[in-house]
Amino acid sequence: MRAVLDGEALTYDCDVLVIGGGIVGLSTAYALTREAPGTRVLVLEKENGPARHQTGRNSGVIHSGIYYRPGSLKARFAVQGAAEMVKFCAENDVPHEVTGKLIVATRRAELPRLHALVQRGRENGIPVRELGASQIAEYEPSVRGLAAIHVGTTGICDFGAVARRLAGLAEEAGAAVRYGQEVRAIGRRPWQVAVRTASGEVFRGRTLVNCAGLHGDRVARLANDEPGVRIMPFRGEYFTLARPELVRNLVYPVPDPAFPFLGVHLTRGVDGSVHVGPNAVPALAREGYSRGTVRLGDMGATAAWPGVWRMAARHWRYGAGELHRSLSRRAFAEAVRRLVPAVAEADLTPAPAGVRAQAVLRDGTLVDDFLIKEGPRTVHVLNAPSPAATASLPIGREIARRVLETLA
Repeated sequence: MRAVLDGEALTYDCDVLVIGGGIVGLSTAYALTREAPGTRVLVLEKENGPARHQTGRNSGVIHSGIYYRPGSLKARFAVQGAAEMVKFCAENDVPHEVTGKLIVATRRAELPRLHALVQRGRENGIPVRELGASQIAEYEPSVRGLAAIHVGTTGICDFGAVARRLAGLAEEAGAAVRYGQEVRAIGRRPWQVAVRTASGEVFRGRTLVNCAGLHGDRVARLANDEPGVRIMPFRGEYFTLARPELVRNLVYPVPDPAFPFLGVHLTRGVDGSVHVGPNAVPALAREGYSRGTVRLGDMGATAAWPGVWRMAARHWRYGAGELHRSLSRRAFAEAVRRLVPAVAEADLTPAPAGVRAQAVLRDGTLVDDFLIKEGPRTVHVLNAPSPAATASLPIGREIARRVLETLA
C-alpha cells in the first residue's frame, strides 16, 4: 500500500495495526474485516499463539451483565455480548452451554445487596428469579443459603477456542495475525504509526489499536499517550473440586459492590470439571501466575504509582482477607463451605491461576468500567477485565467504529 504526502511516496504495511492477540484484539480485527471489507489489518501478538493470558486463563463464564451499573459499557456490552457469544459459539462449533447460575446470600447483611442485584438486573433487562431458602435446592441441592436469585442467561464456553476462531475468521477475510512479535517501540507521525518488534522488524500502519491487556498502559506510554491509569496485576488463584457432583452449574456469593471482584465462587466448565475461586491477590509480576514469579521492574513500576498506595490504604482489610485465603487452604475451604457445606479441604486441588489486568487511577480508585481512550492515530483499551471475554464481540465493534472514523 502506497500513499503520497507532499510528493513523497509512503509505504504502509496495513491500515490498522492491532497490538495484542487476546480475545479483544482478535474481535477488533474480526469486526474491522466485517464492517469495512478491504481494510488491511495486522495483529501483532508477543506470544506464540492467541489467548495465552487473560482470555485463556479465565473461568469460562458467559456473564449475564447483572452486576454492572445500568448504562455503563460493562452493562451494555455484557448483556448484548452474552447473547451474541452464545450465537457465535453455536454457529462456529465452539463448546458452550447456557447453564444459568445462582447468586446466594448466606448472611442477613447480604440480603439488601441481593435485592439490589435483582433491581439492577431488571434495569439491565435481565430476567431474574428470586428464591427463598427452601427453593435453592431446586437448582443446587448441595447449596445452602438464606435466599438466592437465579439468572438464567448465564452460560459457559471455551474462550480460548472463541479467540482461535476469531483469528481464523479474520484471516479468512484478509487480516494477518503475526505471533512471536513483541512490540518494543512505537513511532508516530501525523500520517502514520510505526512499531518495532523485539525481532527488529518494523511495521507501519495508518492507525494503531492497543489491546495489550496486562501491558496496555505501557504500550500507551510507548506511543507517548499518557493513559492516566496504571495496570495492577491481581493473581486469581483457583482450585479444582474433587467432587464435581456437588455443583450442577454455577454458584456465586453476593459480591461487595466496593470491589470489581465477585468473591469465591464455583463454576462448572465445558469439560464437566468444577473450578473454585478465585482469591484475588496482588501479583509480583505482570504475568505472575505463581507466587514465585517476581519481576523487580514490574514491582517498581507498580510501587511508583501513587494510586496503588492509596488503594491499599483504603482497602487493606479486604486485601488481608484475600491474602489469608491465599496462604491457608483451610481458610479458603471455609469460604467455600459458606455456599456448599459439604466441601472439605481435601476436596480442593490447586489449579492453574490467572492474572487480572486491573486499571487503577491516580487517586486509588479501581476503574470499574471498560476504559477506551483515543489519541492521535491511536485507540487504547486500558481496562478490559471480566466481563470483557463475554462482551468481546460488541467491544470489538466499538473499537472498530472509532478506528474507522480516524481512517475516513
